[in-house]
Amino acid sequence: MATTRAALTDGDIRTLVKGATPDERAAAAHKICRALEIAPLAEEDRARAQEILRVMAQDAAELVRRALAVTLKNSPLVPRDVALRLAKDVESIALPILGASPVFTDADLADIVRLGGPVRQVVIAKRPRLSQTVTGAIAEYGVERAVEAACANDNADFAEQALQAVVKRFEQSERVLSAVAYRDALPLSVTEKLVHMVGDAVRDHLLDHHAVSAELALEIATGATERATIDLVDQVGRTADVKGFVAHLHKNDRLTASLLLRGLAHGHMTFLEWGLSELASVPHHRTWLMIHDAGPLGLKAIYDRAGLPARLYGAFRAGVDTYHSMEFDGGTRDRERFQERMLQRFLTQPTLGGREDMDYLLDKMDKVSSAARKTCQARAQA
Repeated sequence: MATTRAALTDGDIRTLVKGATPDERAAAAHKICRALEIAPLAEEDRARAQEILRVMAQDAAELVRRALAVTLKNSPLVPRDVALRLAKDVESIALPILGASPVFTDADLADIVRLGGPVRQVVIAKRPRLSQTVTGAIAEYGVERAVEAACANDNADFAEQALQAVVKRFEQSERVLSAVAYRDALPLSVTEKLVHMVGDAVRDHLLDHHAVSAELALEIATGATERATIDLVDQVGRTADVKGFVAHLHKNDRLTASLLLRGLAHGHMTFLEWGLSELASVPHHRTWLMIHDAGPLGLKAIYDRAGLPARLYGAFRAGVDTYHSMEFDGGTRDRERFQERMLQRFLTQPTLGGREDMDYLLDKMDKVSSAARKTCQARAQA
């Protein structure tokens, strides 16, 4: 190979083939690989180089095979049959080539995920790019660590079906579900399934960063199950310093759109006012005017300035309009009446979807009303 003569001699190749010790052959293998990596090769020279690599891949000494796998792990020069041979070798040889080599096909990687064991699965899951074929195999056959790594890989392309399979297989794994939740983009179906499976912090991230239906936002806000964040909101009614309380939440990254919406759904308008004021860096008196006195555009303006998700605005609008239409007398059913009215208001919005959405909200209204009736009956019997 004339192009590499200056850096590579026939003696190097003889040492590779006939060297007395593994160390000698490994040193020769490393030198040859480095020379081949940097040399421009004609087609004929490329074929010869690949034959030399095949000799290395069959060497009995692990040191020689490792020199090949590590030095040329990123190189397109390695023949596919050599890469596949190395992928089946011991882990010190297989992992470098599996983690980076561009010569594997998607089908190759999917087969290795299926048959290669947990360590190889994890390395493949962290590759610089993963197609839907590979992520589909990881979703179906991968161990927990491999699935978590693939979901945390921003360059891994997941089909919606694969993500749904991951959520179903690992519904008890906080690590996997969190990795899915923190992906840059998620299908609506996956987001809405995750919302019911994860803790408060991850759920707030989902609501703040991924698309959810306004119906789901309202369900979270008015759901019967009390969560830690609802307890936080309820503290507003017991504190003499709402401003300080809101500032503390913001400082600790807990003043989220989800928390504000649930506060609004419980009728805590003062909390919403101070929350928007804090997030938008607008004085409270101006925020109050924009929410209550500035017409239909005021709330939208302060909401956008606060940086809250556009997709949740309809739910906030319904809550504020409902608040304006009601009088709170401090009675035992204030919150239940407010939630009923909030759902009714939402039903009248022109942006509401089809019959299925309508049926869902009517059912939700019925459940809220039923829960309120049971509460009143229990209090009457007490």
